[in-house]
Amino acid sequence: MSICSKELKGSKNRISTKKMAVAGMLGGFSVALSMTPIGYIPIPFLGINATTMHIPVIIGAILGGPMIGTFVGIIFGVSSLLRATTPFFADPLVAILPRLLIGIMSYYTYKLSKNAIVPAVVGTATNTVGVMTMIYLRGYLPLEAVLGIAAINGTAEVVVSSFIVYAVVKAMKNFVKTS
Repeated sequence: MSICSKELKGSKNRISTKKMAVAGMLGGFSVALSMTPIGYIPIPFLGINATTMHIPVIIGAILGGPMIGTFVGIIFGVSSLLRATTPFFADPLVAILPRLLIGIMSYYTYKLSKNAIVPAVVGTATNTVGVMTMIYLRGYLPLEAVLGIAAINGTAEVVVSSFIVYAVVKAMKNFVKTS
């Protein structure tokens, strides 16, 4: 056995088969969501989209840990970048960077609270605040517009993600325990 394989075999950072399955399932779900109106729900009078794309990221972080959450967050960010219809989402600092933090924040919030609703709220807020802050800092929109969009989208997205994350995590945790 080589030195590298000994190191990998004893490594605490190894990703289990279950975690890889969760990452693949939620990554695939994120890709499917990004190609349908369910992933990005247009708000015509504002010219922006409300999103459900952060939900698989939060679920991935809760079920698989921060690495899985970050992996699914990358898929979310890249899909946002690829389907950009506004200049700010064509900017990787807006489209990708905040999405990497959703899984990390969600995981550690879940670890502290042991309640799926709390990381749903924190993960959703991380997405909304992160994206809107980058949009403002990069000079794409004035503060008043950013605050208005954050209030409208953020509130709706928190409610939706809380229900969905709670239900999916409860079902998946029961499934994982029985298999």
